[in-house]
Amino acid sequence: MSLVDRIESIEAEINKTQRNKNTEHHIGRLKAKLSTLRRDLIVASSKGSKGGGSGFDVAKTGHARVGMIGFPSVGKSTLLTALTEAKSEVASYEFTTLTAIPGTFNHKGAKVQLVDLPGIIEGAKDNKGRGRQVIATARTADLLLIMLDSTKPVGLKRKVEKELFGFGIRLNQTPPDISYRQIDRGGILLSSPCRDSLKYLSQETVESVCREMKINHADICVRDVNCTVDDLIDAIEGNRVYMPALYVMNKIDAVTIEVCRYMYLYANVYTA
Repeated sequence: MSLVDRIESIEAEINKTQRNKNTEHHIGRLKAKLSTLRRDLIVASSKGSKGGGSGFDVAKTGHARVGMIGFPSVGKSTLLTALTEAKSEVASYEFTTLTAIPGTFNHKGAKVQLVDLPGIIEGAKDNKGRGRQVIATARTADLLLIMLDSTKPVGLKRKVEKELFGFGIRLNQTPPDISYRQIDRGGILLSSPCRDSLKYLSQETVESVCREMKINHADICVRDVNCTVDDLIDAIEGNRVYMPALYVMNKIDAVTIEVCRYMYLYANVYTA
């Protein structure tokens, strides 16, 4: 079974497992295994690709970089051309943009680099459709501008977020208030100023996650009662990117007023 198949199998098991106190440590173990497999997939893809990054290595210029990301044919290239002098090919079919195309514009005296990234597809986090190169470039941005098509289900928003999450990008979040340190002996030491009030992390769950990640001895301090298994894994991995994001809904002239009002319920959403 390939790495991608194993990842999809674990994701399916997580989705079908009912969440309750009795299954939280099992789900934690599955998520830890998933994180390890994705890390292995990234390493394997890096070793197996020769020249695969061509067109994606864009020199960072200006005071800040904004990365535009989304599914194919949502209007990223049109927005890039409208805001900058860069020329990105525009067409009515999908996958028009095949490389990262930069442009610049000035905002209140600051020079901002805007990078139009190729459209991603479902499974991009598992390197489908050169997704690894696209999302790796997105990780270098200071802000992500996520383009969505108003004529398609709002579920596309969640799909984009899932792909970015799977590659270690955390949108509009701050790092979890968890300190992690490997030690020589003593097993897994879990401490917290509010240990009796931790909602999602029990000693059993933490030990299950650590075992799956081949960690036998560690000193872990959780300072936020709302920290989850995902937060714990992020703290242990230590390679997550916490990035602000804006959502731009394009083609609003093709939808009803009711749909526009519904879209405004989302945080950080702008229409174009």
